[in-house]
Amino acid sequence: MNKYINSEASQHVMKLLLLGANVQLVSGKMVYVKFTLENDIQVAYVYHINKKNKYFLERIKPYPLPIREFDTADEVIDIIQLDFHQYENAAKSRKIREFINLNKEMHSVMKSFEDLFLYYNIPEASLNSIKENVLKAKETILEASKSANRVFFEKDPENL
Repeated sequence: MNKYINSEASQHVMKLLLLGANVQLVSGKMVYVKFTLENDIQVAYVYHINKKNKYFLERIKPYPLPIREFDTADEVIDIIQLDFHQYENAAKSRKIREFINLNKEMHSVMKSFEDLFLYYNIPEASLNSIKENVLKAKETILEASKSANRVFFEKDPENL
């Protein structure tokens, strides 16, 4: 790192320490990986390799999704390969853009929900209504999986 970046990082760390945070300055490499499917859908990942040689992977396109930390580069590559194969397969669907847009909307709902509880004192009835609707959405997704034809078999679903 050059002197300017070190100075900037030190200032950031100092501000966070003054807030009472426990701060660890992690040095390492960040890798950006991008694929473009036939129909111009982009699938992109970023992973950080820290000084302990741990790899934190996140999918950033078509929508953000933190994946997890891995011990080896081979594990990261295997997961990226599998995830990309899933998108290649899903891209065959005429509904792929609709699913991606719906996922982005769900992500937006999560951010709105966070704003709700961070900025407002929510009445019990409103919270119960939201909870009911979330559980209903989960149930609807599970029902849809049971009535649909499975099209990807390299790995079993983790959340259904």
